[in-house]
Amino acid sequence: MELKTVSLEIPENGNIILGQSHFIKTVEDLYEAVVNTVPQMKFGVAFCEASGACLIRVDGNDEDLMLLAARNAEAVAAGHTFILCLKEGFPINLLSRIKDVPEVVGLFCATANPVEVVVAETAQGRGVLGVIDGAPPKGVEGPEDVEWRHSFLRKIGYKR
Repeated sequence: MELKTVSLEIPENGNIILGQSHFIKTVEDLYEAVVNTVPQMKFGVAFCEASGACLIRVDGNDEDLMLLAARNAEAVAAGHTFILCLKEGFPINLLSRIKDVPEVVGLFCATANPVEVVVAETAQGRGVLGVIDGAPPKGVEGPEDVEWRHSFLRKIGYKR
């Protein structure tokens, strides 16, 4: 077995979601989950088929994000993984809906940070072991950091 890390491309001013699912209709069901939850969101989704033709299936409503999702999926190249590249919305607004898609097995990350995917490769193929999302902590928050966090969440409308 060989271990590798694959850096994903994050859309400028956007986010990605990396997950695992189990069926070819994933790409269409994720499309519907996005447009039915956050209709104005621009996105591309790519799904790595793990049997049959073993193609990267791609859909979305933004050509550049569709191409980016396909490039990321090709770089990871692990069966039954999917990558959503998003703009004009945030993963927090989609995660519950994505988890409700029947084919979705789990999620590895939802982030705007630099992210590396830890991939294991064997004679059979590739699988995702996990992700390295962003940078390590620089310490524990103090009172002024708590105040900033509370203020920030209210400023952006996630808390009252």
